[in-house]
Amino acid sequence: MLYVGIDVAKRKHDCVIMDREGRMLTNVFTIQNSKEGFFELQRQIKLLQSHPSSGNTKVGLEATGHYSDNIIAFLHEIGLPPIILNPLRVSLCQKAQDLRKLKTDKSDAKFIAKMIITENLTSGLQSTFHSQELKSLTRHRHRMVKNRSMYKVSYDRLLSIVFPELDDLVSDALGATVLQLFLELPSTEAIRNCHLTHLTNLVKTYSHGRFDKDWEIHLKKLAKDSIGLSSPAKARELQYTIRQIISLNNEIDLIEKEIKVHVIDSGTTLLTVPGISYTLAAIILAEIGDISRFETPSKLQAFAGLELTAYQSGQFTSSRNVMVKRGSTYLRWALLYAARNVCFRDKTFGDYLSQKIAEGKHYNNAMGHVAKKLVRVIFRLMKTDEVYLAKA
Repeated sequence: MLYVGIDVAKRKHDCVIMDREGRMLTNVFTIQNSKEGFFELQRQIKLLQSHPSSGNTKVGLEATGHYSDNIIAFLHEIGLPPIILNPLRVSLCQKAQDLRKLKTDKSDAKFIAKMIITENLTSGLQSTFHSQELKSLTRHRHRMVKNRSMYKVSYDRLLSIVFPELDDLVSDALGATVLQLFLELPSTEAIRNCHLTHLTNLVKTYSHGRFDKDWEIHLKKLAKDSIGLSSPAKARELQYTIRQIISLNNEIDLIEKEIKVHVIDSGTTLLTVPGISYTLAAIILAEIGDISRFETPSKLQAFAGLELTAYQSGQFTSSRNVMVKRGSTYLRWALLYAARNVCFRDKTFGDYLSQKIAEGKHYNNAMGHVAKKLVRVIFRLMKTDEVYLAKA
């Protein structure tokens, strides 16, 4: 049996190949993060595989985000699906075994190889096309939503400077009509000087008749009496911010349409759970990946970081246990958000939340229990493809 340890970095990877006894069959060698470098790794492995006593080959590396994506895909292509190690676990094990605090890329590669020798680790199954695509799409959507939130805060700040009285006229300053209005007329001075006919046509185009002429007259009156600052610099900043919000709105709409297609194609039964939308189902499917990786719901809970900490020493046992939060941030967010939605739409979950609150638990703590209950449901649905039967 050959054991290959790879320490992944941005531009290069340090590799070592060992036998079952932990003897180094090669010195630690460095390959570039390129096609030539990947082929060099394949050549080194094939060279040792040709030996009669080589047997099978196991490859291990740490989960290092996007830096490892390309080499993982290459290893799958050549029939060597790698064992993906938790970086925190590798770090803690390494510190426990080495008192000299030695940490280099070469030493990391050797330690990874030794871990897959000494521990009974198996490689995960290759993700499906839908899983890979969904993970990229849902994380891209997450970044877009985060960026849009930033611009929304900036937009609200600018409106309070340019036209603070607008709150008296509109309930949603982020509506399409108001956005387009300030994109063309980014100050109270511009609104005051705009001919009523042009203003009417502008509002009519984007409001679809929601706002009448009285609304436009009221708008002009507010603009006339406004204390808003007519600053060309603020007006330009407001227009830029609006363009970014509109662009991100369009991008998020396109992503969500593509996400919906992938979720439908996956045939998942998660959509039968009331409160789990296409987007939430996509995040859950993408982050969990192959459900066969998890033997029990508790292991899935641990992967999502929903388990509680525990501390006991002597006769003392802590009663203030908090969520571990060491798993997938995206999955944990989706589960907690879905749990809140399900409580409103399903009597079983709603009663369970009430029960936990009646036991004296804080709302957030109780919601954590609901999320763990939802994990058990999701685990069963993904294992069996059963349909969830909701209780109204």
